[in-house]
Amino acid sequence: MRIKQKEESKMKYKDLIGKMTLEEKASFMSGKDFWQTQNIERLGIRSMFLSDGPHGIRKQAEAADHLGLNASIPATCFPTAATIANSWSVELGEQIGDYLGKEAVVQKVDVLLGPGINMKRNPLCGRNFEYFSEDPYLAGKMAAGYIRGIQSHGIAACVKHFAVNNQEERRMSIDTIVDERTLREIYLTAFEIAIKEGKTKTVMSSYNQLNGSYTNENIHLMKEILRDEWDFDGVVVTDWGGSNDRVAGLVAGNELEMPTTAGETNEEIIQAIQSGKIKEDVLDECVDRLLELIFATEEVHTNSQQEFDMEEHHKVAQRAAEESIVLLKNEGNILPLNKGVKVAVIGDFAKEPRYQGAGSSIVNPTKLDNVLDGFDQSGIINIGYEPGFERYGKKNTTKMDKACTLAKESDVVLFYMGLDEVTEAEGLDRPSLKIPDNQIQLLNSLYKVNPNIVAILSCGSVVEMPWLDKVKGLVHGYLAGQAGASAILRVLTGEVNPSGKLAETYPLQYEDTPSYHHFPGKEVSVEYRESIYIGYRYYDTTNKDVLFPFGYGLSYTTFEYSDIQVTKDEVTFKLTNTGNVAGMEIAQLYVGCKSDDIFRAKKELKGFAKVFINAGETKTLTIAFDDKTFRYFNVKSNQWEIEEAEYEIILGASSADIRLIDTIVVEGTGAPLPYDKDQLPTYYSGKANDVAVEEFESLIGYKVLVAKWDRSIPLGYNDTIAQCRYAKGGSARLAYYVMVFAHWFLIKIGKRSTANIIMMSVYHMPFRGIARMTGGVLNMPMLDGILMMVNSHFFKGLNHVLKERSNKVKVAKVIKTKAVATKEI
Repeated sequence: MRIKQKEESKMKYKDLIGKMTLEEKASFMSGKDFWQTQNIERLGIRSMFLSDGPHGIRKQAEAADHLGLNASIPATCFPTAATIANSWSVELGEQIGDYLGKEAVVQKVDVLLGPGINMKRNPLCGRNFEYFSEDPYLAGKMAAGYIRGIQSHGIAACVKHFAVNNQEERRMSIDTIVDERTLREIYLTAFEIAIKEGKTKTVMSSYNQLNGSYTNENIHLMKEILRDEWDFDGVVVTDWGGSNDRVAGLVAGNELEMPTTAGETNEEIIQAIQSGKIKEDVLDECVDRLLELIFATEEVHTNSQQEFDMEEHHKVAQRAAEESIVLLKNEGNILPLNKGVKVAVIGDFAKEPRYQGAGSSIVNPTKLDNVLDGFDQSGIINIGYEPGFERYGKKNTTKMDKACTLAKESDVVLFYMGLDEVTEAEGLDRPSLKIPDNQIQLLNSLYKVNPNIVAILSCGSVVEMPWLDKVKGLVHGYLAGQAGASAILRVLTGEVNPSGKLAETYPLQYEDTPSYHHFPGKEVSVEYRESIYIGYRYYDTTNKDVLFPFGYGLSYTTFEYSDIQVTKDEVTFKLTNTGNVAGMEIAQLYVGCKSDDIFRAKKELKGFAKVFINAGETKTLTIAFDDKTFRYFNVKSNQWEIEEAEYEIILGASSADIRLIDTIVVEGTGAPLPYDKDQLPTYYSGKANDVAVEEFESLIGYKVLVAKWDRSIPLGYNDTIAQCRYAKGGSARLAYYVMVFAHWFLIKIGKRSTANIIMMSVYHMPFRGIARMTGGVLNMPMLDGILMMVNSHFFKGLNHVLKERSNKVKVAKVIKTKAVATKEI
């Protein structure tokens, strides 16, 4: 009752809401169309426009979709989040947000759907290019910067996907099983920072279930944590087609369902109120929060600019890329390249750069730099270009031979390699961490004729590198945006001293990853048995060798750390540039608890500072402690606590390159110990890559459900189309095998992008998604008929579909007639 009174007292638009009919209020809770909210002209309530835009505005002028199929209005394509995270610069993130906000205002966008801050639990997640890091502190701080920049222009950012959305396969129905401490410390901390420090105005709920209920309906997540604990008073919007039970979502505090359902879910809300299932006050509170967002974003459009300086924004995109590029190898100081050096440019990615991801975040760039156009001003002599390989993996001996012939004539080979556009895409997880074989075969051939190879890698996530010994230099551009080619060339020539450091760990092989045995969830659920041990937290704790550690990145200069001083509030130290050129260093603060009463990672990132230092210069840096420095989540007290213990204060150039260590004793909060050590031996050892189910059940406190589909029961709304393989209806099984054949055939003939669409938009789609994503063309009663057909009642189901379709047309005519009559009155 106390919470309800608190909410009612916050209602700002009570008088306006009092003038709205129940039907108008209900209609307000879902979209007007694919991208716009509902407007109510008679009350002066306008529509808002929502647009994809984690790294660039994707406002579609004509045909709308959520897969990136149709072109959008030109906008600056900044580097993706996975790239910018390597800058470790909150200030840069805020600047990018600022420029994104400017472009959003010009394009009349009210809500920019980003940034995405899900954790990189597993390197195969197909959408990792759109997320910042495996570490929640770094991800949260970067996201808060983006949000402040975007919202400085009066529009809203929308942090996503809340929460624990860490695989693309079956993302609309998978149930993620995660213990409460891990949920809080790993998967919610970034959102907490984004909301409390970034003050985001909107949050997007994720598709998946969390511990048995869809996130959009999850009271613990949406009310107890988001609203009550974090005091979030903004708007929650579903991911597109992500609403399961509309009334349950409303009760949990979801204001806006997108896209439109043509009034179908509005009627569900009306019936729930009229039947007494929920009180109208619940709806009113949601309407009030949505009205606040609409009116808050309205003013900026009254005198907004009609255009933006494309060249200025392009330069900002270039600087962002320059600060985010990571130098991973520099054997014999092959870089920077000397002036006058003769280079052979090899690799299809040089001519057709891979600069962004695929799916809903695809941006139509205002311009696109190409490295082949940049050598004239670089002082480097380009003796020629050869593609060397087919982009999508097909071996081409002729291209390979031409590339090797060119490489023989050069001093240095610049080999542009990476992952293609269809390998990293929303809606799909990657099959492996491998670079396509044809590129590695070419690299081996190049090495035989000229070992002076600098590889320029373009991809949005982790790859294995068994070929690393074949290159002397390795520059990782990630997905560097429309100006990435120029930025990379400036790093190669030394005009820019690289300063990026990895925001994720690169294992030696995929099998080394802590979630290897439990990714992805294939049917009903996915168990996060590794608990808190993701990324460097696992590798460091178990002393597991990795290829490149978290926080790693080389420079053309060197830095020395000295004079550490620790107080109860901060750590201070000196940083000296001991090299011959100016550069930027990213100093990282890790904290490790020396007590073993509670299982923990060996150390965790708790702060960082990026600073520019001239050659020979020394600067004194201070990194302050905050409310997250020593805390852990106690499952017995159900709140954040501090364990009284001695803590190591660790300063490093990476998680593995530790430069300074001191200790401090911290007073605790006196909470009871949360665990019985004898029941959780694997977690206390840190070797949590293959935990037995019994120990995992001890951790979460209940028995896990069977993770396999029950093939004996009829298919329902939340079953996926892929499950038609065992449907009782022969027509459904036939449709399934036709779909599988079409997918195979499209790949066979080289149409991989089209084949991906089948997997993204059909194969893993729950049946309810058909109704939720078609804008009312196919409603839930018609879906009931389809399910009858799937479950072996073909003709009965077909008749039901036709009948409901006829009813829908009749109702639409009646509504249209009433609307015309009302307008005339």
